[in-house]
Amino acid sequence: MEKEETLEKNKKQEDNSEKSELDIEPSAEGETEKLSSEDKIKELEDKLTRTFAEMENQRRRFEKEKDEAFDYGGFSFAKEALNLLDNLERSKLALENDESLKGSESLKKITEHLNIVYSDMLSIFKKNNIEPIKSINEKLDPNLHQAMMEVEDDSKDSGTIVKEIQKGFIMKDRLLRPSLVAVSKKKNKKEVKNHEKPQEN
Repeated sequence: MEKEETLEKNKKQEDNSEKSELDIEPSAEGETEKLSSEDKIKELEDKLTRTFAEMENQRRRFEKEKDEAFDYGGFSFAKEALNLLDNLERSKLALENDESLKGSESLKKITEHLNIVYSDMLSIFKKNNIEPIKSINEKLDPNLHQAMMEVEDDSKDSGTIVKEIQKGFIMKDRLLRPSLVAVSKKKNKKEVKNHEKPQEN
């Protein structure tokens, strides 16, 4: 009888321990599930933050490209159109240097018409933020000017632009093409001394 009672007690204890183990296991699983779902939420939040950041960067890039396209969309066209101005100037010079036309009334009229067309083109360029670069009597600026030759001139500081070979232009803050110029340089001291020496008889 006592043996049976101890067996029953042992069985009950085993049952209780099994129950307690079962009670512990689901709660532990619940905790791991809870932690993993929190991790998942954090991961999703990170992904969402990164996605929003990328979208914002793309929006800014698009805005910048749109502004540049609006401001400088005609850049290539403007660069090509400068050739028309050059050709007008060349035509005018060629006519003025033609011996058979010099001093004639025809040359006067043609020159006037060419000047009108030239002025109109400059005016159209100006309306579209395309302006000629100032060169004559300016200091040489490598960002705007390209020196093609040096001219000896003691009356001006070295590096001062004394002649414009081809007019340069800027579009807003961008260089369309540099001015091709001639710059002054001081006369060589040796040459000056040679000129100053009196000639020997």
